[in-house]
Parts: sequence; structure tokens; C-alpha cells
Amino acid sequence: MDDKVGVEITTQGNAGVVTFQSKSITDADGIASVSKQIKKFIDENQPKKLIFDFGKVKFFSSQVLGLLLDIRSKLEADNGEVVISSINPQLHRVFRITNLDKVFSFFKDKETAIKTIGTD
Repeated sequence: MDDKVGVEITTQGNAGVVTFQSKSITDADGIASVSKQIKKFIDENQPKKLIFDFGKVKFFSSQVLGLLLDIRSKLEADNGEVVISSINPQLHRVFRITNLDKVFSFFKDKETAIKTIGTD
């Protein structure tokens, strides 16, 4: 698989689900493109909850953290929430090192996240 950043954005319950399709998320242009797609989805669908599913991701650049914080700010303006699911331990460590583990909620998998936040 190449470094092209791909996402699938769906709705499950009252939550939006952003599933990264790439193993490696490092392409700056790709991350910017994904950011635009997610913001368009938010504008069109007004989700109160957004789940970022990292199940396929093995590596990401620090720009992804910026993307997550940017989207979080956008949703928080309307009392929304961003959570993360299926992140591997090495990537979760990045959140702990940067103290972002206190900013985001984490779920072991997408299904648990949907059950927990996608139905309230």
C-alpha cells in the first residue's frame, strides 16, 4: 500500500465514524485533503460525536495530532466530542507522551466506541 491517505466516513447511530484506510499516514497533502473531507462531513451532517478508527494504522506523522485537535475544536464549539478507537499500543504511547491521552477518550475497538457514545 502506498502512502496515500484514505478515509471512509460513515454514520453509525448519532456518531460519525472516520476510518483510516492507510497503514501509514504521513503525506502532508493527503492529511490536508482528509481534513477537508472531515470538515465537509461535519458541516453537512452536524454529528455531535466523531469516532476516529485507527485499526489499520501502524504509523502517523505529528500532523495527524494537529488534525485531531482541529476537528475536536470544531466539534466542541457545538458541545461535540471526538474519541479514538482501535489504536495500537505504540501509537497510543504518542498520545501519552504528549498528554493528549487526557484530551481524548480511547476505546479498544470501533464497535465499543459506537455502543458507548453513538447511542446517547
